[in-house]
Amino acid sequence: MANAAGRCGGFLVAALAAMIIGGCAAVPAAPRAARPDIGALQREVEATERAFARTMAQRDYAAFAGFIAEDAVFIEDPEPLRGRERVVAGWKVLYTRPEAPFSWEPEQVEVLASGHLALTTGPVHDPRGKLIGTFTSIWRRERPGVWRIVFDRGNAACDCTAK
Repeated sequence: MANAAGRCGGFLVAALAAMIIGGCAAVPAAPRAARPDIGALQREVEATERAFARTMAQRDYAAFAGFIAEDAVFIEDPEPLRGRERVVAGWKVLYTRPEAPFSWEPEQVEVLASGHLALTTGPVHDPRGKLIGTFTSIWRRERPGVWRIVFDRGNAACDCTAK
């Protein structure tokens, strides 16, 4: 009897293994996630940065707010502005004048291989076109086609001719 049970147990294990292996072979492999097209994402982020800059040129405060992530940090002196509400409130004064106090444009755009974060950097000019600084922004892709700033930092231009 023990011998028969052992043979049956062996048969059951073999049958179960065959079912599992056969079942696995019948299940199609999960499709691999396509690698993001970094060039396309760079162009997307560049267009987003340019649209963001247009909010200043066109004095569109409401549109400006739409580019800011809920958890954004704008690094400013003496203390960073943390969160969309504080960033938007802190920049409101820059949108109240009839003329934009400065303009900017992306000069370099880089996107992580994951396609979820991007960096933009470039010059900042005064209303007469004089270089007054540079900016660096980190963008997060919140859903396809929607990039929002999570970090932003402006720096004064270096007077490289000064000794």
